[in-house]
Parts: sequence; structure tokens; C-alpha cells
Amino acid sequence: MFRFWGDGSQEAMDLVNAIRVRSTENFNWTFIFILAVVFYVYWTEIQKKNTEVVCAGLALYGVHWLYEICNAVIGKLAGYPLWSVSNESTTFILLIGVCWELSMMFSIAGMISFKMLPQDRTRRYFAKNGKGGISCKLAGALEMALLFALFESFLAGTSNHSFIWVYRWWGVIPVFITTYIPFFIASNYVPVLEPRKRTTFLCTLWGLVALLLVILIPAGII
Repeated sequence: MFRFWGDGSQEAMDLVNAIRVRSTENFNWTFIFILAVVFYVYWTEIQKKNTEVVCAGLALYGVHWLYEICNAVIGKLAGYPLWSVSNESTTFILLIGVCWELSMMFSIAGMISFKMLPQDRTRRYFAKNGKGGISCKLAGALEMALLFALFESFLAGTSNHSFIWVYRWWGVIPVFITTYIPFFIASNYVPVLEPRKRTTFLCTLWGLVALLLVILIPAGII
């Protein structure tokens, strides 16, 4: 059921070669429903003026898009991306490593992570006399990263190949360290930055994402 590493098999390579990015062949109405749910979540938080929560969502989602763009570029240059999603597992593939359902989940994952932190976000675990210890934001990021990495290993082992890992050296451990930890570091730390720094980070991040998409998609690279 769980797969912890890529197997380098011909089957995995064939599955990646068969991926149809941005094809509407499997499109259905769940696409619209999921979009409506995400819109409701964001609009609810905006109406409540929960700026930090909205920033948490946008921070993780922006980092997610940078990773997906990089993964697609790796696939173009090296022959195979680090991770892929199969045609059978989704209604719409945005880039070779991310489908609509997965992307929409990541659009609110940062909100969830930030909301799970203690009310006192300066809290430190295992501190002695108020010194040392580990920040609750870092601990929360590590916990969420581990959970997501383990769930991805489950997806990689599903019969419809929800996730496809081709390279033998890519799996749960590198996913946990290089991907999910940065995701949740962004969601847990960016919202508590000074407003000006937070705005600068998010504008720069999303500006870069938009620029890369505008250039690389028409060029046929991703």
C-alpha cells in the first residue's frame, strides 16, 4: 500500500510518458465544486479580516507553485520529473507533477497548518526557564511535513498511480526534507512577519510564479 522510494521501472516511465498535461479528456464538474469550496474558504477568512490566515495560505501555495514549475522544468531537461500525477487519478493536470485536486488542497493547506498552531505563536516547546526549546511554528511545520510525506507515500502506492516516482533516489525522505518542510515553514513563519516584509515576500513570490508561467507555458517547456 505504501511506497517509500521510486523503483526506476519501465512501468513508471511509461506512465509518465503517457501524461496529458492540460487535457480535458477526464474533465468533470468536481472541478467547479472544488473551486467554489476554496473560494468560500478564502472569502470567509477575508471577511473575518484574518489577514495572517490568508497570508499563510498564499505563502504555502506560492511556494508550491514554484516547486511545481521547477519539477516540470526538471522533467523537460532530465527526461522525467521528480514526481508526477497519472491521467487516471484526476480530472485535470495543470503541470506534470500537479493535478487540480492536489493544487486546490495546497491552496488551503497553509491555512490549516497556521490555524493548528497555539494561540500564543511565540510559544516554545521543551524550553527551560523561558530559554531554548523549539518554536511551536517549527514544530508544527515538521509535524505537517511528516504527515504529508507519509500520505504521499500512500498515494505513490495506489493502484491508479496517483503519484509516480521514477527515480530510485527520490521518495519519502527527500520529499519530507526538501519539499514539505519548506512548504510549512512558509505557511507558519511568513504570516507573523512585519506587514511590509510579509507583503514584499508574497508579491515577489507570486510575481515570480506568474512570470515563469507566462514564459514557460507558451514556450512548451512546462
